[in-house]
Amino acid sequence: QVQLVESGGGLVQAGGSLRLSCAASGRTFSNYALGWFRQAPGKEREFVAAISWRTGDTYYADSVKGRFTISRDNAKNTVYLQMNSLKSEDTAVYYCNAARSIAIVKAGSGSWGQGTQVTVSS
Repeated sequence: QVQLVESGGGLVQAGGSLRLSCAASGRTFSNYALGWFRQAPGKEREFVAAISWRTGDTYYADSVKGRFTISRDNAKNTVYLQMNSLKSEDTAVYYCNAARSIAIVKAGSGSWGQGTQVTVSS
């Protein structure tokens, strides 16, 4: 059973930065992929970024490319999402997802955390 705990959300002005963390536990993640999704009010949950735990390969939604960076700390079993140049449209609840492959993560399957709220004021 995979447990995921997100943290780091908050209120930030447009143009600012935040770093989200996702602490993972419950199994060995060497062959897993982890990712971030977000859900804004009244909208469907959407893929943001993903990383292969083994290779470090990263994947991003077009809307965040060049602004967001996903990374991992193997020793801490933690995945990060560095968010720069934030825009009001980035306001959402951000969720961490873990699965056995990038494809499963990007499809929105796998295990979910409880989410962390990010609010960007304009």
